[in-house]
Amino acid sequence: MRTTWWAVLLVLTAAAPLRAEMSEAVNEIKAKIWEAQLVQRNFSAGLRHCNELNGTNFYFEQRDRVLNLQDYRRSLDNLTAQGAYNPETRRPWSKQDADARWAQVQKEALTHQANCAAVASLPFLEKKLKELEQQQSAAPLGAAVK
Repeated sequence: MRTTWWAVLLVLTAAAPLRAEMSEAVNEIKAKIWEAQLVQRNFSAGLRHCNELNGTNFYFEQRDRVLNLQDYRRSLDNLTAQGAYNPETRRPWSKQDADARWAQVQKEALTHQANCAAVASLPFLEKKLKELEQQQSAAPLGAAVK
């Protein structure tokens, strides 16, 4: 009887880290799914342009358009050269204003590309989560030791 008790205790002790690893993997996938669903809600208008959002373009929400980064840079340079009015700063466009806006839209282009990738991965993540949860619930405690 004593050897059986020790064997059960040994199996339970050995299975705990494996079950914890599986739970951690499930939690990571759930977090990625939550993030992708959040992007799906918050970036819904831009998602229909994902085939164009490849890092060289960005989604301009105010006009519901995709703009090319290089074309946008030329426009910023033209605004600076012309001394056109910048409504954000309430003065003519300066080189610093243009550089700041350029840095911002470059980051937006990368973010929009990542947003599209996150939403595109949603079906895979959901499938993977289902598989892991099935493995977790189907595997008896002792089977996790194998």
